[in-house]
Amino acid sequence: MAEAIGMIEFKTTPGGILAADYMVKTAQVELLESKTVCPGKYIAFVTGELSAVRSAVDAAAARFEGKCIDSFVLGNPHESVLAALRGENGAEQVESLGILETYDVASAIVAADAAAKTSLVDIIAIKTAEGLGGKSYFVLTGSVAAVEAAVEEAVDVASARGMYLDSSVIPHPDPQIGRLFL
Repeated sequence: MAEAIGMIEFKTTPGGILAADYMVKTAQVELLESKTVCPGKYIAFVTGELSAVRSAVDAAAARFEGKCIDSFVLGNPHESVLAALRGENGAEQVESLGILETYDVASAIVAADAAAKTSLVDIIAIKTAEGLGGKSYFVLTGSVAAVEAAVEEAVDVASARGMYLDSSVIPHPDPQIGRLFL
């Protein structure tokens, strides 16, 4: 069974909880996370087979169109994206860092997945709007060249969605900075 992940981002908490309930009743998906994020928005993540996830997310986005900010479905997401969303970090060292910030949650995760699939990098953190005024960011690590290529791809993806805010690449970060993400 191919794993897929989908997310829907709502303007309000009641609308988001209603949509999360609707998603799990619409298709055979598992609710990974459902929570309020800054500034009072609501996100819900589901996982399962690609067709079920797509069906659940598309149905909720269509049914609650006026309350939905954004959504996505990723088939076969990169394993480091899933690990970062779960708060797991498999990095043992930091050769270089790439950081990309977006205006919303969905764009950050879609861009992180694209970055991880572009070159040999690992996503080591994804921060989803909590304490960020609704913005989100992710951090990746790998060789300098791989991080530069991955961030470039992520910028293109986030820009195409109209949600790119800022990014940077830090070759050989000071150990004090690297430890922030290990």
